[in-house]
Amino acid sequence: MELVVLIFGFFIGLSVTVYCYLRRQQGHLRRAGLPVASNPHLVYGNVKGIAQTEHACKVAQRLYQKFRERGLPLGGFMNFFIPSVLVTDPELVKGVLVRNFDVFHDRGLFVDTESDPISGSLFSLEGSHWRAMRQKLSPAFTSGKMKHMFGLMVDVAEQMRRFMDTNCHRADLLEMKDALQRYSIDVIGNVAFGIECNSMENPDSEFRRMGTKAFQFDTVQRLKFFFGGKYKALMKGLGLKVFPGDVSGFFRKLTASTVEYREKSGARRNDFINLMLEIRNKNGEEGLTMDELSAQCFIFFTAGFETSSATMNFCLYELAMNPSIQNRLRQEIEEVVGKDNDGFTYEKMLSMDYLDRVVKGNTKNIHPNNRIIRLPFQKLSENTPLRKVYSAYRQHRSPFRIPNT
Repeated sequence: MELVVLIFGFFIGLSVTVYCYLRRQQGHLRRAGLPVASNPHLVYGNVKGIAQTEHACKVAQRLYQKFRERGLPLGGFMNFFIPSVLVTDPELVKGVLVRNFDVFHDRGLFVDTESDPISGSLFSLEGSHWRAMRQKLSPAFTSGKMKHMFGLMVDVAEQMRRFMDTNCHRADLLEMKDALQRYSIDVIGNVAFGIECNSMENPDSEFRRMGTKAFQFDTVQRLKFFFGGKYKALMKGLGLKVFPGDVSGFFRKLTASTVEYREKSGARRNDFINLMLEIRNKNGEEGLTMDELSAQCFIFFTAGFETSSATMNFCLYELAMNPSIQNRLRQEIEEVVGKDNDGFTYEKMLSMDYLDRVVKGNTKNIHPNNRIIRLPFQKLSENTPLRKVYSAYRQHRSPFRIPNT
């Protein structure tokens, strides 16, 4: 009987503690003097229905609309039980992402370089670790060095052209999402890791399987990804990782084997991993470790795979629905590429003004990422204990800012 009372008392105490914690979290917004969206739910906050009955884009759009109708440049809301700020004013967005980038560079992602080395990319690091890594990597990302990679992309594009010539005239339908994912995989494999994935001919290649698995988030994976940045100590204490162990192991092994081959053979390619090797060898002890190098190559993949394929997929859909735009774009491409015998070059791509406008117009309406998350590296003021700052991509479709012309 005493044991039952003890257990019952424990759960009562735990429930009260959790309740007080959640209420305190909700009080952050009002203590900071921020206008709030509405009375938040104790657990779901102001995003009830997200990922169940309502897409995250729709939730952000609804909150954005409420704040703009009230004439507010920003507003507070509870992202479940995490106090957050939604920025609606374009100038404030620019301040967060550009002018005060040194303060708002943390993206709120989980990173544990000891138990999960592949999480230690520039995209995930924070504070002094981010600054040190950025200083190492900045020389690699000049326009000139990016230009040298263009030829590798053109080679994969030629493979894509042959694939389309073979498959687009068949009687059955061609799933463009799948085709564009294969294309993105091949580009990243070639440019980042220096390998020929050949996903066009072999859709079940190990590189593609592991790459696809990295984005197959079940409920547990989604929770770890969403809350990992907020509760990093808990994640580390439990030994949790965002990406599956076999995915992490595959990319680390792939990077290590490529580096070993390059260093032993002296082979060089105009690809991303060669740029990382230059940093690793140039700076000696201050260069990149193998785990750091693997993490940078992995983020090259994760940041470019789904975003690129989804952007191209939506763009092709819009072109199919707007034949006049499609014809004008085709005419520009044929004129620019066909004006000499040099083929498709980096300079020719940059000269295609209408192509640039089509891509930008597409990402304005349908962006592959529905929000940008930034955490302040330091408190905004003594009375502002907020951890998250949200900048909505809903602005791209906002009638308050850009008319639909």
